Amino acid sequence: MEQKTYIARGGPDLELSEKEAGELLAGVLSQALADNKNSGPVLILPPDITRFYSRAGYLTDIASGVLGSRLGAVMPALGTHMAMTPEEIKRMFPKTPAGKFLVHDWRNDVKELGRIEEGWIEKNTDGKVKYDWPVQVNKLLTEGKFSMVISIGQVVPHEVIGMANHTKNLFVGTGGKEAIDKSHFAGAAYGMEKMMGRLDTPVRRMFDEGFARFGGKLPPVLYVLTVVGSRKPGEAAGPSTAIRGLFIGFGRECFEKAAALAAKVNVDILDEPVKKAVVYLEPEEFRTTWLGNKAVYRTRMAMADGGELLILAPGLERFGEDLEVDKLIRKYGYNPSAVILEKVNREKELAQNLSVAAHLIHGCSEGRFTIKYCPGPKVSKNEIESAGFQWGSLEEAQKRYDINKLSLGWNTHTDGEKFFYVPNPALGLWAQRQRFFAS
Repeated sequence: MEQKTYIARGGPDLELSEKEAGELLAGVLSQALADNKNSGPVLILPPDITRFYSRAGYLTDIASGVLGSRLGAVMPALGTHMAMTPEEIKRMFPKTPAGKFLVHDWRNDVKELGRIEEGWIEKNTDGKVKYDWPVQVNKLLTEGKFSMVISIGQVVPHEVIGMANHTKNLFVGTGGKEAIDKSHFAGAAYGMEKMMGRLDTPVRRMFDEGFARFGGKLPPVLYVLTVVGSRKPGEAAGPSTAIRGLFIGFGRECFEKAAALAAKVNVDILDEPVKKAVVYLEPEEFRTTWLGNKAVYRTRMAMADGGELLILAPGLERFGEDLEVDKLIRKYGYNPSAVILEKVNREKELAQNLSVAAHLIHGCSEGRFTIKYCPGPKVSKNEIESAGFQWGSLEEAQKRYDINKLSLGWNTHTDGEKFFYVPNPALGLWAQRQRFFAS
């Protein structure tokens, strides 16, 4: 399929309404379907509920409406996440037929397209890991059932790859255990701080190389990418987030342009370190520390040595999205990278679950600051502390930090305490200037 960008519209101060974005997608999709010349069924790959604010749900509804009878299936790119509930599907995709939804099983439903050799991986991770890497996708993408894939999602800083989306939606969102394990661990071993908010990273190069070598085994992929930012003070009233960009096309150019905008919209460079940060995890979106630790990933470079990160997590239910993963997190806990890397070398079950090892590295403070979790009633004080965090009372924390009265960024309590508030860590990256540019 010809590499073609249909729409590249965006800017740090631009606001696209959902209606405008939907109209742009509808027009482009009609053209892309005509350009493809294959009239077979189409598969839509949107994110799951953890990217609710991406507007991918709305755009999936638009795409399904344009496709009509050509809509073959909708498969949320779950990766390691738990399957969406019927209620979540209805909330995020209200106008897409519920009967069209499929569930990706990262342990069983995958097909290997090929492998990238160990020497290539070792060279591109600066020698941090030595293994080959399987290029894996959900088997449905390889069976000739679909004439096109529409990959919908948000480009935003990401702890594993630097900037989320594009081929990540394929190779992680519909990938298998070995591919996810090895790619996540490669990023953790290389260093999260050296990658977040950046386009060119070792893991991104792995995915690009995998697609360059084996993408011909897949249907043409039309990428529909949004850049979403928090609403700025002084802007017209509306939702708490605004669509700053929409980029649609076959190939990599649309992603490069989206990533360049996301670096401006979603990376907040701070001139002073944060001694106290308060992060809120919406209960509908964050039910595990596997996801909730975005509160750690996205603020770690902003935190001062000796500071405190306070996480309000009313919907927390457990640690892992997957019960086997949950068991491993409880067993090994969140520890500094040196500890986890040593355990990987010594403990066979952790070596066989490298994405868990990567997550444990990402979710700690490397001993620089304290992480205090304030969970709802489903996770106990003992569970929180045994995983390597401090525990705090949610009731007391919510009484002191009323999220309905706080604004994104710096706030000052009535008693003079200065703190930095993040209402949704999935929407950005916060970093001290010195740490970000030194990494």
